[in-house]
Amino acid sequence: MRIILLGPPGAGKGTQAQFICEALGVPQISTGDMLREAVRMGTPEGRRAENIIAAGELVPDELIVRMVKWRVAGPDCRAGFLLDGVPRTLGQAEALEREGIEVDCIVEIVIADDEIIRRLSGRRVHPASGRSYHVEFNPPRLADKDDVTGEALVQRDDDRSEVAAKRLAVYHDRTAPLVAHYCEVAGRSAARYVKVNGARGIEAVREDILRALQA
Repeated sequence: MRIILLGPPGAGKGTQAQFICEALGVPQISTGDMLREAVRMGTPEGRRAENIIAAGELVPDELIVRMVKWRVAGPDCRAGFLLDGVPRTLGQAEALEREGIEVDCIVEIVIADDEIIRRLSGRRVHPASGRSYHVEFNPPRLADKDDVTGEALVQRDDDRSEVAAKRLAVYHDRTAPLVAHYCEVAGRSAARYVKVNGARGIEAVREDILRALQA
C-alpha cells in the first residue's frame, strides 16, 4: 500500500508513521530520510542536495520530486511505502503525479490549532539523545531533567508558542490546497482520503488509522 501522511507539526505524524510501517511492513520515507540516503549513496541528486544544504539554501521542489522517484524505485518499496512530510506543496504533489508516482490512501491527522500549540509549547527535549518529553502528557521523573542522564532538558525554539503559531500558519497556507487536491484525486480515482481525529490518545489514533487502511 502506498500512503501519504498529512498533518500539522505536533500532530503525532512521526509516532503514527512508525505504527503504520510496522503494521504494513512498508518503509517510512521522509524528506530527511531521502536526503541522507541519497548523500550516503553518492547519487547525482545526493551530491547536488549536499551542496545546496552546505550553502544554507532550501532544496528545490524539482530535486525533491526526483529524489522521491529514485527512492520509491528501491526494492524495499515494492510492497508499498509511506510518504511523511512530502509532498509539502501542491506543486510537489502535481509533479509526483506527472512522474507516475501514485498512492492508494491519503491519511490526514486533524487537530485544532490551540491543541497543537498546547502540545508543542509543552514539549521538552534532551539535546544529546533526542529523547522527548512533555510537561503535561509525558513528564520526566524529575522536572526539567532527562530520565537517563539527569541532564537538563530544553525547549526548542520552534516549539515556543509564538513560533508554533507561525509554523501552523505556514502549514495551513501550504496544505489547504494540497488537501483540496487529494480530496479531488480520491473522487476521481481508486485512492481513498481518510481524516482521523488526532486530538485523542496515541493508541486511539493508531487504531483508527489502521482500521481505515485495512478497510
